[in-house]
Amino acid sequence: MGALAQGKTRQTNQQTLQATKKKKKRGRRDPAWARALVAVGALMMIVAGGVFVVKDAVFGFATRSVHKEDLLPQENEGRHASISGAKNILLIGIDPRPNQNPNDAIRSDSILILHIPASHDMAFLISIPRDTWVSIPKYDNGTKVYRGGKDKINGAFAEGGYGLTGKDQRKHGTTLLAGTIKQNWGITFDAAAIVDFVGFQEVVKVLGGVDMYVDQKTTSVHIGHDAQGNTKTPFEQRDAPGGGTQLIPIKGVTPVVYEVGYQHLDAWQALDFVRQRETLPNSDYDRQRHQQQFIKALLKKIASKEVLGSPSTLNKVIEVVGRAMTIDTGPFGLDDWIFAMRGIDGDRLLTLKTNNGGFHQSAENPGAEALDETTLELMAAVRSRTVPEFVQAHQGIVGSS
Repeated sequence: MGALAQGKTRQTNQQTLQATKKKKKRGRRDPAWARALVAVGALMMIVAGGVFVVKDAVFGFATRSVHKEDLLPQENEGRHASISGAKNILLIGIDPRPNQNPNDAIRSDSILILHIPASHDMAFLISIPRDTWVSIPKYDNGTKVYRGGKDKINGAFAEGGYGLTGKDQRKHGTTLLAGTIKQNWGITFDAAAIVDFVGFQEVVKVLGGVDMYVDQKTTSVHIGHDAQGNTKTPFEQRDAPGGGTQLIPIKGVTPVVYEVGYQHLDAWQALDFVRQRETLPNSDYDRQRHQQQFIKALLKKIASKEVLGSPSTLNKVIEVVGRAMTIDTGPFGLDDWIFAMRGIDGDRLLTLKTNNGGFHQSAENPGAEALDETTLELMAAVRSRTVPEFVQAHQGIVGSS
C-alpha cells in the first residue's frame, strides 16, 4: 500500500480512537431499517457487532439460522451476569479439507480475540499466531485424556476434540483452547464462535462477490490452470527437511495470482485468497492480515444499501452466515449482544498486529514462535480491560486493514 494510503489509514485509526467520546454527544441519523448498524448476530461474533437492530421478523429469522451450542464452560454459573462492561469473544477459524476424515483431529486455522471495551462503541481484533509455543493444560473430553504439555497453540483445539466428532468435537476443542489462553495469559471469554471459512464461500456467493484491497502480490498454491483452461493444483507440497513446506511446481500449470490493488473477488477467489500463506514472505502473519481484511470487507458489503435495502437478499445472507458459524453467546441472549454493540461498525473495528506482523522465534522451540514484549503487554491490557489506552499509546500496532 502506498505511503499516502498508509498515512490516511493511520489518521483514520487515530480519529476512530479519539472520536468515540465525541460520538456519544451527537445524535444518530435514523434511515431505513432503524439505522441498520452492523451485521446480524452471527456476524457480530466475527466482526464486533450485529449489522442491524431490525424488525422482529428479520431478527427472529436471524436467530433461528445461527447454530448455537455450549462451547465454553459456564464459569460463575448461577451468578447474575450483565452485558455491560468490557467483553472478550474467542473466534476460532477452521478450514477443513474436502476429503478430511470426520474422526481426524482438527487444528484451529485461525485464533482471534475480539475485545470490546466497556464503552461498547468500538472493538479490537487480535490474532494469536497459530504456531505460538504454549503450555496446554491437561484435559479429559470423555473419550480421550490429554495429559498436558507444551505444543503450538493450534494443537489445543485439536487435543480437546480428539476422538470426537460434530458438536462434541467443537465444544471440547473450544474449551481446551480457551483454557490454554487463560493459563498462559490470564484472559477469559464471555462468548465464542467457530467460523468455517469454507462455509463463508457461500456467504460471498450470495453477496455476488466481495470488494477488497489486495496489499501484496499473492500466488495461490491451491488453484491454477493448464493450457486448456482446466483447473489444476499448481504445486506439489512436501514437508521441507528443515521444517515448513516445500513447493514443487507442476509442469504446465499456471497458478492463480492476486495482484496488488482493489479487487472484486468471486466466492472461490475470496476463499482461496484467505487460505494462502506458503508463498507469502511473512507466512501466517500475512494470512492473518488478509483474513482480517476479508472480514471487514464482508461486513461493509453486508452493511451496504444494496444488501440492507433488499430483505430477500438480506435473509439469504443471514441464513448462510448461520450455517457457516457456531456460536456460544455465554449467559447472554443474542439480542443482548446485538443491542450492546449496536454502535460498532466496520470503521470502528481496529485490527491489531501481534509480533509487529512478523515471526518471533520461541526460545524453547526454534520451530515455533513466542509473543514479543509489546504483544505480551497487549495481552495484559486485554486481561485488565485497558486496550483503548494501550492502543492510544502504541499506534504502531494498529493494522492497515
